[in-house]
Amino acid sequence: MTETPDATVLAVDDEPDLAELYRVYLDSAYDVRIATGGDEAIDLMDDEVDVVLLDRRMPDMSGHEVLDEIRGEGYDARVAMLTAVEPDVDIVEMPFDDYKTKPVTKEDLLTLVEVLLHRAAFDERSQEFFALASKKAALEAAGTTNSDEYEELIDRMEAVRLEVDDTLDHLSARDAFVEVPGKVP
Repeated sequence: MTETPDATVLAVDDEPDLAELYRVYLDSAYDVRIATGGDEAIDLMDDEVDVVLLDRRMPDMSGHEVLDEIRGEGYDARVAMLTAVEPDVDIVEMPFDDYKTKPVTKEDLLTLVEVLLHRAAFDERSQEFFALASKKAALEAAGTTNSDEYEELIDRMEAVRLEVDDTLDHLSARDAFVEVPGKVP
C-alpha cells in the first residue's frame, strides 16, 4: 500500500505557525485543513477527514474535548494526539489512535499519517473479511455450497485475507506504532 493522495488530514494546533508548518509538510501528499482552535476544528470536521492531528493543550477547548466531540459526532477518522504534553496514565481512556510528542520532523509527520491510513484500510478490510466469513458460514449451514456464487465467495474471502495479511506484514511492530518517548530503566 502507498500513501493515499486523496486522503484528507485536519491539523489542529493553537500555534498558527506550527499548524501552517504541518500543512507545508503534508500538502504534497494529502488534502490538508488546518485549525488553530477546538471550535474551528469541530467546524472543519466532516466525513471527508481521514486523519486528525490534534494538539492536546489549547486555550479555548482542550484536545481531549475536541477528541470527545469528534467521537461523539460519530466520525471514524484516525486521530493522533500531537502534543508537547508528555503522556501519562490519563491517556489510557482517551479514544485516539496514536500519540506523538512534539517536536516532529516532516518525516515523522508523513510516517504518522501513512501508518494511520494503513490502519484504517486494515480495519475496513478486516470488517469485509468477517462479513464474507459470515456469509460463508450461513451458506454452509444451509447446505448451499455447491454453486458458482459460493466458489466466488471463497475466492473473494481468500483475496481479502491476503490483503489483510499483506497489511499486517507492512504494519510491522517497527512501522505500526509511532514511538512514545519513555523512561529507560
